[in-house]
Amino acid sequence: MAGSPPKLMAVTSDIIRTWRGPRHVMRGLLAQAKREDRALAYLIVFCLLVFVAQWPRLTRAAAGFDLAPGAEPRELMQMMTYELFAWITVWPLAFYALAAVSHLIAKAFRGRGTHYTARLALFWSLLASVPLLLLYGLMAGFLGQVAGTHVIGAAWVLAFGWIWSLSLYEAEQ
Repeated sequence: MAGSPPKLMAVTSDIIRTWRGPRHVMRGLLAQAKREDRALAYLIVFCLLVFVAQWPRLTRAAAGFDLAPGAEPRELMQMMTYELFAWITVWPLAFYALAAVSHLIAKAFRGRGTHYTARLALFWSLLASVPLLLLYGLMAGFLGQVAGTHVIGAAWVLAFGWIWSLSLYEAEQ
């Protein structure tokens, strides 16, 4: 062989590494060729995983647990259809808008990145924080809305905020 192919890290390895050093992983992602399809793939995989994470909670709601008095349980397929629609069409558009706004704010503070780097930082941060969302979905489905579920939800918000802020900082350098 004339040359060996470039060595690529698995996404799962990068997710684990992101929890230890988000800026280092983001620096590596930014050093790769600009590929909008890769950024979009991060977003779509995140949205699909969040949809899957909703299944235990939706099953619990369809069975009638955690309902207010007088409320009737809804059909599981109806709720799953609404969730799928939201996570495949609505949320990706919202995340694109959020990335654009974050880039404009960073630009106001002399950020030198591009819209692409801001999107990559946001989409990667979402994907890297998804393990906590999967745990949150399991807890919401099996335990309901208890203190432990709320703690995991808050931990996700903090972890995502931490990863995103450091990734965005690196992307706007």
